[in-house]
Amino acid sequence: MTRDLVLHDWVVAAIALASGCVAGLLVRALLKWLAKHALRTKWTGDDLIVDSLRTLAPWATVIAGVAVAVSALPLTARIGGLANQSLTAVLILIATVTAARVIAGLVQSVAQSRTGVAASASIFVNITRIVVLTMGVLVALETVGVSIAPLVTALGVGGLAVALALQDTLANLFAGVHILASKTVQPGDYIRLSSGEEGYVVDINWRNSVVRNLSNNLVIIPNGRLARTNMTNYTQPEQKLSILVQVGVGYESDLEQVEAITLDVVDSVMADITGGVPDHEAAVRFHTFADSRINFTVILGVGEFSDQYRIKHEFIKRLHQRYRAEGISIPAPARTVSLRQDGPLVAPSGPPSLPHQRDAPSDALLADL
Repeated sequence: MTRDLVLHDWVVAAIALASGCVAGLLVRALLKWLAKHALRTKWTGDDLIVDSLRTLAPWATVIAGVAVAVSALPLTARIGGLANQSLTAVLILIATVTAARVIAGLVQSVAQSRTGVAASASIFVNITRIVVLTMGVLVALETVGVSIAPLVTALGVGGLAVALALQDTLANLFAGVHILASKTVQPGDYIRLSSGEEGYVVDINWRNSVVRNLSNNLVIIPNGRLARTNMTNYTQPEQKLSILVQVGVGYESDLEQVEAITLDVVDSVMADITGGVPDHEAAVRFHTFADSRINFTVILGVGEFSDQYRIKHEFIKRLHQRYRAEGISIPAPARTVSLRQDGPLVAPSGPPSLPHQRDAPSDALLADL
């Protein structure tokens, strides 16, 4: 200390500290008002920025008040320098956490806008957050006088050992990055693996891909396995699908009438049922003379994979009702068997004998024995 502390020093320091706290509360109230107005905009980025500033700005004003209070006190150059370095490091850490939250939120917002689903690929979000936090911590350490060069060297040597110990984890990490970068699978896609698992991709994180099947259960698939296996993506290259429904009518039916009625039912289903594609060009294709009927395929359009069950259900109901009203039969499979007799049958005389029945031994044979 260059001189003794007096009451004036404590009063100035207290006023500076109180001013910083009051300014922080005012800034927080202002940002809360701005957050309400940001909710009215379509862009989600302003919501993230305002929400993050609600943490950074009040703390920054409080730290500024503490810095002014420290400068008002008669401290030595060494203690004053340490205090300023400590406050600067704290401010850098708070700014780093805020920046990591903002940047990660923006990455998630971009992922949502491109995939069009509520979920996102959290692997990019987590990588972004880790990179920003690491850089902020290194800058904070450099600010307080800690040399980061030996630390980086130690992290490099230790990172090699960790990489060897976590080969499977790192393989899944890079497999997830490759999947998302190649855009073969995106969150929201409906996929089916060659091993039988299928469902909507909910998330692709640093180790696993989360798939939600139609029964609302989650299937956890390692990223490495997902990258190696054969898969069908029902959302790429477009979400709309064509589905096939097999139908059959009797041989006595007028096929022109059958085709016209079926197409009319298809158009009504496409226009009335949620998930149908009104501009889809329906088609009827006769293909087989079966045992008891003529079989044909009806091609329907659906908006996405899970809509096909609702569309099939309603189409079959309406088609059956319309065929009954028009007198068009849908025969069940039947086969006629003809028996032909080449000559007259002669009934055997006497009572039938049991299979493998032998004659009883006579009394003379028993006497010889």
